[in-house]
Amino acid sequence: MGTQVVIEIVTLTGEVQGALAYPAQASGLGVLVLTGSSGRVDVDRARRFAECGAVALAQRWWGGERQAPGINLIPLEVFIKGIDRLQAEGCTRIAILGTSRGAEAALLTAVRDPRVDIAIAISPTHVVWPDFGPGLDGVRWPPRSAFTWQGRALPFIVYDPRVWPAAGERQIYRPTCEKSLRTFAEDVPAASIPVEAARAEIILVAGAGDLLWPSETAARAIAARLEQHGRRATIIEHPHAGHSPVFPGELQPPEPAARAWGGTPQADRELGGAAWAEIARRLDLAA
Repeated sequence: MGTQVVIEIVTLTGEVQGALAYPAQASGLGVLVLTGSSGRVDVDRARRFAECGAVALAQRWWGGERQAPGINLIPLEVFIKGIDRLQAEGCTRIAILGTSRGAEAALLTAVRDPRVDIAIAISPTHVVWPDFGPGLDGVRWPPRSAFTWQGRALPFIVYDPRVWPAAGERQIYRPTCEKSLRTFAEDVPAASIPVEAARAEIILVAGAGDLLWPSETAARAIAARLEQHGRRATIIEHPHAGHSPVFPGELQPPEPAARAWGGTPQADRELGGAAWAEIARRLDLAA
């Protein structure tokens, strides 16, 4: 089938914030699109899904009006409300796609909401990490969990400050994450995302050239945990891609200083192309 035309993109404010993209002809599929520490509302990616027949919600989950200015004690209920909105739009199948800290949120939400049919984690993590920026109360120290559920902070792994990138250096955080997982190994079981509790099928997309955190190692850890419970995940990897794979038809994101996320533009597009082909197949997208 050919690519559909998006009828409308609506900006949302209030309880659910972001942008809602409507297709010319709805297929019953709803996709919740989450970015991470960039804080972007990924309208481009929501539009890409809408072009293929999905109602897509690019949700703003921090940094908006009456929201925490950082990824700090974010209630997972925020994403539940995003799914509520997709269902209110008539969606009967739900997918949630997140990148980086958004992948963390996507997996944590799928664990708690059985309405999620497929969870797609791009550059994922297998554990909960600490905050990134201040919370709703303006507090940013001492470290707190990035997420809460039913008013309680989720267990998390603290960053080991001994390997924190120094000011002025290339801001590569992968060694910090790897060292922190070793230093606080006793905290890993409690901080691990219990993916086996999710009803959703899980797709993991990771580049071994990721310099922000070890997403390919995390993807394998998630898959191994599922296998221990008689489940299987789909892993799509690329040996040279970095932290931000790019789907076909999407704009290449702005280049960071010294490409601190790792990878190359070509490898990022190759991984994005392979991931999109599998996502389109699994979601039965129109194009």
